Formats: sequence, structure tokens, C-alpha cells
Amino acid sequence: MVKIAQAIVVEGRYDKNTLAQVVDAPILETSGFGIMRDKENLALLRRVAKARGLIVFTDSDGAGFVIRNYLKGAIEPQYLLHAYIPDVYGKEKRKSAPGKEGKLGVEGMPPDVIIDCLRRAGATFEGGTSLPTNRITKQDLMELGLSGGKDSSFLRKKLMRKIGFPEHMSSNAMLQALNLLYDYSELQELVEKL
Repeated sequence: MVKIAQAIVVEGRYDKNTLAQVVDAPILETSGFGIMRDKENLALLRRVAKARGLIVFTDSDGAGFVIRNYLKGAIEPQYLLHAYIPDVYGKEKRKSAPGKEGKLGVEGMPPDVIIDCLRRAGATFEGGTSLPTNRITKQDLMELGLSGGKDSSFLRKKLMRKIGFPEHMSSNAMLQALNLLYDYSELQELVEKL
């Protein structure tokens, strides 16, 4: 597994699962075309892009390019890198039939192809930049009252509203996003101000 400094955005959960087996990097999803209606998720992608850079890694079919072009227009270009997978015809193992254009998506790419695509996109691999060391953990969320407590759900929602995170984020997704944008002391300060 290789460590990458930038966050990566993919179309959906199967793409995310495939990448998570190959790279150690934050991986976010667009929910396909859902990103075009989800202003909160788009705002989060913009913030992550500014904080650490964002690699757009969509499928090579028409739908993938529509999503990629939408993100190109919605996020400042200096914060984006674009990874392109090759056109490979076939179907993913989990599917009974190939997609509309008959091409494999990100989820169907072997690990060496994924790494090559990321290298060609200009991703910063381990050693090229330092990642934050003061990571926020699940234990930290408990200690700050954001999970595991009587009013933790209320406090967590209040925090998410304050910092502009999508309302329906899971606790794990919130933890990942917090680690992209804040360190522990910044989170502690935010919680104290609630």
C-alpha cells in the first residue's frame, strides 16, 4: 500500500473500496451525479481541495467525464489533479453485465494500473510531503463529547453545522473529514466554543 498526501474523490463506494486496498489516502465519494445536487458535499470537497489537494479519479466513460468536468468547474483548478484510467473493455466481477459503454471503471482496475494513474496525475507519494501527525481519533471524539455520550449526537450535529459539514455524514466520514481539515487542538477549540 502506498501513502498519498492528497485526498482522492471517486464516483462511488465500489471505487472507494478498490482504492482503499491500494492507497493510504482519504477517499471521498461524489455519489455519482449526486454531487450536482449536494451542495454540502461539494462544499466539503472544496475545503479538502484547498487544505491538501484533491485528485479527481472518475471512470473513463461518459458519466465519469461529466462528473469530472462538473468538479473542474466547481473547484479552483490549482487545487485539483486529474487521474485518468485507461479504456479497458469488460465488466466488473460484481456485475452481471458490462456498463453502458462496456468499459471497466476505477473499481475494475488492477492495483498497478491505479498506482500508475496516480503517478501520472502528479500525486505526492510518501516522502514527498509530511502528513499531519496530530491525528484526531475516535477516542478523542469520545473525550470531547462528540460520540458515546448522552448528548453527543446533538453536539456532533451542532459542530457539523458550525463547520459546514454535510448534515448526514456518518461518524466515520466526519472523523475522516475532520482529519483532513483540522488537528486535535483546533477541534478542541471548536468544541469549547459550542
